[in-house]
Amino acid sequence: MGAVKKPANAQKQVKKTSEYFRGVWSELKKVQWPNRKQLAIYTGVVFVAVAIVSFLMWIVDSGLSYILTKILPG
Repeated sequence: MGAVKKPANAQKQVKKTSEYFRGVWSELKKVQWPNRKQLAIYTGVVFVAVAIVSFLMWIVDSGLSYILTKILPG
């Protein structure tokens, strides 16, 4: 018995997938990753931004809830 041959489409798909991941790896080598200090600063900025947006959403939600309780009976 001989080796089982893959269909031509499957071989092309494997080649395309392999080329794709080689390209991804090549692009990842070009990325300038942040150092530890930069990462800590960026993380802090994100936490502060999330806190501010959360506070603003809480204020708007509380205001709308107050208005709706005054408008709707019950």
